[in-house]
Amino acid sequence: MPTTTGAAGDFDDQDQTLVTKGGLKKLKEELDFLKKTRRQELAARLKEAISYGDLSENSEYEEAKNEQAFVEGRIIELESKIKNAKIISDKKTSGGKEANIGSTVTVRNKTDNEDPQEFTIVGTTEADPMNAKLSNESPVGRALLGSKKGDLVQVDTPSGVQKYEVVKVA
Repeated sequence: MPTTTGAAGDFDDQDQTLVTKGGLKKLKEELDFLKKTRRQELAARLKEAISYGDLSENSEYEEAKNEQAFVEGRIIELESKIKNAKIISDKKTSGGKEANIGSTVTVRNKTDNEDPQEFTIVGTTEADPMNAKLSNESPVGRALLGSKKGDLVQVDTPSGVQKYEVVKVA
């Protein structure tokens, strides 16, 4: 289990999907696309594959059935996430001084003496490390929760213990 410093807040409900308004909109758009477009495309593929005859050796049919199962599973997953969505406020909490989900935090890696980096702490659904969106459940994201400007946080990562100075919380 990773060692982190920082408060985790009141986000213990396992069923909740923490998302911003924009993240919830994206989930709904994907669900709509899968239900209205992708399902019809797969139905057409299945109908065509069935027309080829013998289903026991019909690779097109098998592939379409597998993709259909994947799409139906994703629809169920999205419906659950949307049903259990909790909107993360983009407004700053505690006067904007304490990092929380939805906060943008600027940190300096004190271990490697790197230039400051800016991260936005988001729910796992919206996490995108390549675009500086860290999950609140990632080691660094979890460590930053509850931190304030000037705090030092320590994170046990696969590359070893890293120390970060919180430069700014917005």
